[in-house]
Amino acid sequence: MTKRVNTTKMAQFGSDAFAAKSFWHNGPAPGASYNFPNMRSSSGEEEMQRSQTPITTGTSVLGLKFDNGVIICADTLGSYGSLARFRDCQRVMKVNNNIAVGVGGDYADFQYLKRVIDQKIMDEHIADDGFALKPKALYTWLTRVMYNRRNKFDPLWNNYVVGGMQEGVPFLGAVDLRGMAYQDRHIATGYGSYIALPLLRDAADKNPNMSLQQAKEIMEKCLEVLYYRDARSFPKYQMAIVTAEGVTVSDVLEVKSNWEVAHMISGF
Repeated sequence: MTKRVNTTKMAQFGSDAFAAKSFWHNGPAPGASYNFPNMRSSSGEEEMQRSQTPITTGTSVLGLKFDNGVIICADTLGSYGSLARFRDCQRVMKVNNNIAVGVGGDYADFQYLKRVIDQKIMDEHIADDGFALKPKALYTWLTRVMYNRRNKFDPLWNNYVVGGMQEGVPFLGAVDLRGMAYQDRHIATGYGSYIALPLLRDAADKNPNMSLQQAKEIMEKCLEVLYYRDARSFPKYQMAIVTAEGVTVSDVLEVKSNWEVAHMISGF
């Protein structure tokens, strides 16, 4: 039996009309790699462009010195624009046995820099020379990293609060996305710098040598006020405490809120 061939179709599309196609047009064969166009600079180095605007963000971070340590708090909400999208974005991390860090701003940028910091700590463990990263060293290193990225017009959209024990003395400092840095007894980033910082200042002025329990109470009060007033905040939060004994990061805690007076608030 003779097989019929559609000569009209072959004449229209050419003799290779029914040939096997490649994996995709100008793409790699299966199992091979592919260099995408326009992904190399003039020097031949690979480039990768990421978003230069924050996407998923965290709000305020609070830091406070007490008589023999430092306390840092941040809620666990990751806001996708104005949507309270991610409810378990932990923004307080233990760096080593004498440093804790709280982070506000873009969560993806925080994840990137967290991997870099984790690698620094791992390298220290591998060196096994008896030295450990100190809070002032991490604080200074962050200023260089953030300022370097700012000068490339590709900043890491974060605010960092670094707390720890430096030679037995509590240390607390902040670094923003431009590399600007300062140290203080009390620090608040984001919306907390308008609402929570006055409460922290007042408490520190009235009681310069407050105990850990008193520091916890004022932090919980500030987080409660932020939950009432900041549309990007969340009632669940984490608290890191740094003392001479080490660093402890709490499980997720919850603000005890009271909305009975909500009907009295007007003008918003």
